[in-house]
Amino acid sequence: MATDAEKEDVFQDKEVFNDLSSSRSRSLDDVRSHTEANIMPETETQLERPDIEKGDLAKSSTVISAMDPRSFPDGGLQAWLVVFGGFCCLFCSFGWINCIGVFQDYYQTTLLRQYSPSTVSWIVSLETFMMFLGGPIMGKLYDNYGPKYLLLVGSFLHVFGLMMTSISTEYYQFILAQGICSPIGASAIFYPALSAVSTWFFHRRALAFGIMASGSSLGGVIFPILVQNLIPKIGFGWTMRVSAFLILGLLIIANLTVKSRLLPSPKPFTIMAFVKPLTEPTFALLTLGSFFVFFGIFIPFTFIQLSAQAEGMSLYLSNYLLAVLNGASIFGRTLPGYLGDRFGRFNVIVVLNFFSAIIILALWLPSRSNAPIIVFAALYGFGSGAFVSMVPACLAQISNIKEIGVRSGTLFAIVSVAALCGNPIAGVLLGDGTSFTKVIIFAGVVYMVGAAIFLMTRATLVKWEVLKKV
Repeated sequence: MATDAEKEDVFQDKEVFNDLSSSRSRSLDDVRSHTEANIMPETETQLERPDIEKGDLAKSSTVISAMDPRSFPDGGLQAWLVVFGGFCCLFCSFGWINCIGVFQDYYQTTLLRQYSPSTVSWIVSLETFMMFLGGPIMGKLYDNYGPKYLLLVGSFLHVFGLMMTSISTEYYQFILAQGICSPIGASAIFYPALSAVSTWFFHRRALAFGIMASGSSLGGVIFPILVQNLIPKIGFGWTMRVSAFLILGLLIIANLTVKSRLLPSPKPFTIMAFVKPLTEPTFALLTLGSFFVFFGIFIPFTFIQLSAQAEGMSLYLSNYLLAVLNGASIFGRTLPGYLGDRFGRFNVIVVLNFFSAIIILALWLPSRSNAPIIVFAALYGFGSGAFVSMVPACLAQISNIKEIGVRSGTLFAIVSVAALCGNPIAGVLLGDGTSFTKVIIFAGVVYMVGAAIFLMTRATLVKWEVLKKV
């Protein structure tokens, strides 16, 4: 029979084993959590010194960092108010950019009909370019000072630019007001919204981004209908002013609701802060893939109305194609976000990138009647909408959230070059405007290349494991 001393030794051994097992289990859970997130949260551990006089043993207490996945609210009134404010920001910034096809069509046939399609397309391409080009500056300002002052300045510049567009008559005036001033303001609105939402959500981040990004889709539905219906009734000038006042009202809401969960951490401006992320293979490939996708993603937005009219669609019906496209993208920006959180964000974006590229070549290219063009507009709106909402979520997944402003700025500044050049290249390929075949092939091919690079990006994380959630 075992003595009392032996029993006590066995009991103590079991206690040690249970403690080790429990610790090991907790460690594995932490590893899984951090690996799935693909970020590097900083958990600070403090050791309290024992009070020898009281006979205390050394105790350890864990202080959860603001970067730890457990510290993200992932919901609650304040977090969802930030998402709503971000929704208003994207309605006014990206949503306005989404209706560029309306202005390409209107300027080309009325105010600037003496210019070629390629020349006119520089106005709308500059809008996209300037909005994304400001990324590094806006991102650095956000990291240093937070979203408050960026939103105030951006609101003024965006509204002021549209007001100046309303009284423009010359080509250079449209370039300055609509192509430069307004999108700089939109840039100062767009980036703080993306970065602020990142700080409130972790496990439901793609869903939050999807809901926020659906604001740009709704803006892309409302603005084309608003502009096309008001111009014949109240003229171009007052149509632009009505749009500006609508944007002003929504931006007041955004200024009151968008805020970061983290305090600003001012750091000196160094060019290497923007270059360093490009040394990471995953970030570099994500940026390169986005670059090629951006070469083609806006071409349907710009030319679908003109191509439909060239195939015999009535002017009245073609005017609603952008609304159909952007309406479908509301679902494309919310549903894939939910699926991305559940099955992997990179998995979802890879599939939908290939889907969008394929339907450009397999559906838009051979379309010769109304029905297939309308079907293409709806399907492309869904597929391309996922790209807009999922890229920020994928970027946040591979980034330290404290550097999200700089990293998103670097990515979008690079892709802005593709956004600038895509439409003018398509305008040159269009030539006299009678055949859109070269334009559609160009859009489909560069989108397909981008989709392939996104697949390579995923491989840097989990190699070629098809069923792995990432």
